[in-house]
Amino acid sequence: MDESASMIRKGIEKMAVVDANELSAREFVFTDEDFEIIRSKLYVHSGISLSDYKKDMVYNRLVRRIRALSLSGFNAYFSYLEKHAEEFSLFVNALTTNLTAFFRESHHFEFLKNIVVPNVGANGSRRIRVWSAGCSMGEEPYSLAMTFNMSDINLREWDIKILATDIDSDVLNIAQAGMYGTDRIDAMSQVFKTRFFRKGRGQFTGMVKISDQLRDMVTFKELNLMHTWPMKGPLDVIFCRNVMIYFDKETQTELLNRMADLLAPGGYLFVGHSESPFRLTDRFTLIGNTIYQKVY
Repeated sequence: MDESASMIRKGIEKMAVVDANELSAREFVFTDEDFEIIRSKLYVHSGISLSDYKKDMVYNRLVRRIRALSLSGFNAYFSYLEKHAEEFSLFVNALTTNLTAFFRESHHFEFLKNIVVPNVGANGSRRIRVWSAGCSMGEEPYSLAMTFNMSDINLREWDIKILATDIDSDVLNIAQAGMYGTDRIDAMSQVFKTRFFRKGRGQFTGMVKISDQLRDMVTFKELNLMHTWPMKGPLDVIFCRNVMIYFDKETQTELLNRMADLLAPGGYLFVGHSESPFRLTDRFTLIGNTIYQKVY
């Protein structure tokens, strides 16, 4: 395994820290006005809308940056943000949540294997384009790649590409490295573990690395969903799961219509269990459990 794995491992461990354990008492003054400033900056930049109940989470996440920069408090941090553009990426990284797992919502991957792939093949096509929006640490796009590999097709005869994007540069670094703790794949069958993962040894004991076969199928890119999307389409499948819950209704509607524009006729949209295009746009119809198909 690559020696950069140690850095990735530290990153994974760092992200596993529970916010509630950060402080028993507040180290810095944090007012409602400070919270509103942070909410406004994040919304304008990324469209993410922070709820009132996330005030403690925001404090615990950003206090790490304040300590790391040896600043006196939140006012000093806001001034630093204005003067150092490179800090804004770390600001966004600190405030975004990355909950993910391999084959999360397994019925989505079963639908992809049993319905989407055969339908594409029946149409005489051997081309599939998939976008994993909000890919976090990579478990979702790698699960997609594994699904295609386990489908009843000859991959050498197909042109399959997976684009995986996220606004958080830290999680993208982990995703691109494709290294995870062995506990992340405990629920997988031995067939999957043997075929798609390499076991770490020595200093990398307790970790596994995604096979090159899967890594070659996925392209990772940093992307703010509120900015211009570089892909041209048409796409066959979009996985945008547990992402829209962080946006207000107006922004959700805008994103759904932009995704419909990008999808091929009859293309598929997979969303989280708390998300639905219903009453936001008429461009999708429900065809399965949190699975939608483009109408027009």
